[in-house]
Amino acid sequence: MRGKPGPGGVIFRCLLLTGVVGSLLALTGCPYYAVPPPGTVITTPASFDRSFAAASGAMHDEGLSITVQDPASGTIVGGLDGATVTSSVRQQADGSVVVQFNSKDARDPSLLDRISRSYDRRMGR
Repeated sequence: MRGKPGPGGVIFRCLLLTGVVGSLLALTGCPYYAVPPPGTVITTPASFDRSFAAASGAMHDEGLSITVQDPASGTIVGGLDGATVTSSVRQQADGSVVVQFNSKDARDPSLLDRISRSYDRRMGR
């Protein structure tokens, strides 16, 4: 059976309680920044210049020789084995950028897909 605490026990408990309360008060001032769950990708909108350079580089990566590269119109034209691939880079009113790759005479059916994947890699996607 426990008896009444002596004067030393009361002082110890008061100091312990003061220390706990002080620690908790100090922690309330610490900010908590929520971390997005794993797998969440936070991206910033792509700039026109960066998208244009990535589209041109993607076409070059797949072996196309660039014949037209006009940032003012957003057009890139390249050729490979007699096939012509055209890239169109457009900035929309909301600031987003749309990039499109087209070819009417590509003999390799996977060429546009490879260019698109190369573009995505260059854009960090």
